Amino acid sequence: MKSTTKGSRYRRSQQRDRILELLKETHTHPTANWLYDRMREDFPNVSMGTVYRNLTVLADQGLVNRIGFDGTLDRFDANTAPHYHFVCDACGSIVDLDLPVDEALNRRVREVSGLIARSHDIQFRGRCASCGGKRTRGVRFR
Repeated sequence: MKSTTKGSRYRRSQQRDRILELLKETHTHPTANWLYDRMREDFPNVSMGTVYRNLTVLADQGLVNRIGFDGTLDRFDANTAPHYHFVCDACGSIVDLDLPVDEALNRRVREVSGLIARSHDIQFRGRCASCGGKRTRGVRFR
């Protein structure tokens, strides 16, 4: 497996590599607690602090995104390409939406405010298919 730390100021870490692997294997946008539980299978003595530190390093390296919604626990996503999310109001699941990111919004911010936006986050809220919403085209359940 390639090191997650190639070309960076961080030394290679088997634990960090495993966290990234776990994030790439799941599409649930897990919490640090979820990752900690999975990490203990391979690293029984791993601490929660180690998981948090490695998630911070991975986020600093741009290999994962930290997602915070409405003051809940941070969730993590190995899909670092620009994309939007749908958050279920009932169960809290987070779904990646297969919609093109509208870069014109960044330009519009400059036009109306003079501020330079380099990116934006949009979250859609409602009910997922399991909680009573209908599954439609354009939604990729991850």
